[in-house]
Amino acid sequence: MHELALTRKMVQTAVETARGRRVVQVDLQVGELSGVSAEAVEFCFAACTQGTELDGAKLVITRIAGEGRCGACGKVFPVGPFNMVEGCCPGAFVQILRGEELVLSSLVLETP
Repeated sequence: MHELALTRKMVQTAVETARGRRVVQVDLQVGELSGVSAEAVEFCFAACTQGTELDGAKLVITRIAGEGRCGACGKVFPVGPFNMVEGCCPGAFVQILRGEELVLSSLVLETP
């Protein structure tokens, strides 16, 4: 389960960023095309934060839907993780616009 390693790295980054201050909330963006299970990250979060500045912090995950653009006509359309389509024009390249994100977008720190 690579989500455990990703969650550990996210927690390490957050601890380094917090510089000893307590973190009350972690905001994470997970794209549905990223190959990362948001549910698995949620599961790992409590274990990975124990004994750190993030212990007890709330994890807020925003899921980003997949979206692509047809390289031939420019039409934008939804793209799911298991239905990579060619787009509307046969043989046209599909540019992925959104959905591959895995972003630690913000931390909410406890005020002194």
